[in-house]
Amino acid sequence: MQDFTEERFRPVLADPGVGGDPLDGGAVRRVLLCSGKVSYDLLAAREAQGIDDVAVLRVEQLYPLPAGELVEALDRYPNASEVFWVQEEPANMGAWQFMAVNLPAELPAGKTLSAVSRKASASPAVGSAKIHEAEQKDLVTRAFAQ
Repeated sequence: MQDFTEERFRPVLADPGVGGDPLDGGAVRRVLLCSGKVSYDLLAAREAQGIDDVAVLRVEQLYPLPAGELVEALDRYPNASEVFWVQEEPANMGAWQFMAVNLPAELPAGKTLSAVSRKASASPAVGSAKIHEAEQKDLVTRAFAQ
């Protein structure tokens, strides 16, 4: 309730930490940027696997790109050279194309941007719940393993 009554809109949501404890910013080697439901999948997988060197930042505002807020959030992880945009959508859909064009110019020196997504497709969905679940599991695994 407090978020709705006393807070304000935040274009970038900070990493909530692992098990209630904040991440050690200096130990983080990779940052995953995402938007929407995939963030919950990423956070659940990180918690289940006890991963504490990957930060998950949720981008709530895609346009205009909240460059200042993103840079501020990324500055918390000085040793993270890998930044990934993670999306459930195929590579030719979703926000990846916008991020690929606009985000690299805003990244701090020494940080590279890549994507983790489903392969390009003519359709946004596979049409099978079982295939979707398998693809989603693979997507989350690749986000942490690349």
